[in-house]
Order: sequence, then structure tokens, then C-alpha cells
Amino acid sequence: MTENNIYQVSTLQALVLGYTRSVITVDKLLENGDTGLGTFEGVGGEMIVVNGHCYCAANDGTVTEAAPETGVPFAAVTKIKDGRKVSLEDIPDIEKLKVRLDNAIEEDFGLNSMHIVKIDGTFKKVSARSEAEYKAHHISLKEILEKSQKDFFFNDVKGTLVCVYYPDYMDRINASGWHFHFVSEDRSCGGHVFDVCIEKSVALINKISRLNIQLPTEPVFDTYSLKQVSHDEIKAVEQGK
Repeated sequence: MTENNIYQVSTLQALVLGYTRSVITVDKLLENGDTGLGTFEGVGGEMIVVNGHCYCAANDGTVTEAAPETGVPFAAVTKIKDGRKVSLEDIPDIEKLKVRLDNAIEEDFGLNSMHIVKIDGTFKKVSARSEAEYKAHHISLKEILEKSQKDFFFNDVKGTLVCVYYPDYMDRINASGWHFHFVSEDRSCGGHVFDVCIEKSVALINKISRLNIQLPTEPVFDTYSLKQVSHDEIKAVEQGK
């Protein structure tokens, strides 16, 4: 398998602490990857990057394609070159999906590597969230989500699940374990995924061996004490609690 890299914008610790300023723009992000996930300046919606296009899920679950000049404070993308295909059928919930994906990457001796997986198929149910832009500095991600996050459900929908995996030892640089965003096949709906029920799908698994992080260059970035972010804080915002 051809070696590949993840291009990451900033760190999850910075986002959790409220560094939601633009680090790069969408057009620059897409120069570095065609598949991935993230968010937008001011946490203005959930990002889904699929097939070289960058989509924004608003806090009502509707999706639009992001303008090239839109700011990006946090994202992780890769250029999918090849990968291993795995069929996934009758997956009742997200925990069973995580186990199935864990088993798939363990078969390739990949639990200590990063992965980006693209799952195309038919979904019986997708439970998701997104949020509206909130322009403020040093306001934590948890506080932003409490102000503007909304949850929604999609039923019997075809689409793509973008899955990013970071091993445990990289926790807080990004979320350890699996992180899922969804966009429908017609690009009309999507968001950050809490739960999912898969009827039938095919996963394209890409094992990643290199990480390239673009840190913010503004002096204000150095006023954030990144090491203070705990695993529990990250888990709380990932699970929407």
C-alpha cells in the first residue's frame, strides 16, 4: 500500500480551549487532502471533505459547499490514493461499527497508526449534530456547543461516512479512537455523528504513516495552555455532553 499522510490544521486541544480563528482557508486545505473532516472559523458548522469537495453542515443539518475563502481553525485531511475495501452490513449502532473498524485495522497491524476511512452506502439511521458560528476568543468549545449545538436524525439515507482514527498515544492532538462525520449522497444533509445504523456499505480504509500539522502563526496562539486540556473534556465535546 502506498504511504500516505494526514495534513492536520492546529490541534484539538487548541480548538477545545477556544482557538477558533482561521489558520488556513478551504482552498488551501483542499490542496493537501480530498477526504477528511473538521470545522470552520468560529465553529461555524461541521466540515465533511469528500472527493475533493468541502461541505459545511449547518446546525439544522442542511449542507452547503464551503466557499474557497472560508476560514479553517481545525481539520484533518488526506489524499486517498488507494486502500483496502471492507464490506459492512447490518451494523446496528456506532459501537458495533467501531469494533468492526478496529478489527479491520488490527488485521493490518494498524492500531498504532492513523487511518482515514470513507464508508459509502445505505444508512437506516444517522444521529448527528452541528452548531452555528460563535465569534469569540478564549470561549471554550464546550461553551460554544452549549449555546448553538442542535441534534437531528436522518433515516433511510444514502451517503458517505468519513471516519478518522488516531491511536491512544496521540490523544488531545486529535481525538483518540474514531471520529465520524456524515454527508448524504445528494449533499443535502450531514453533520458530526453520534450514532449510526448501517444497512449495507463499503469502507475504503487508508492507513496513514505520516502526520503534518499546520499550527497557527498568530502570537495569540501561544497564550493558550494546551496541556491543561483533559481527555474527559475532549470526550465530552465529542459526545455532545
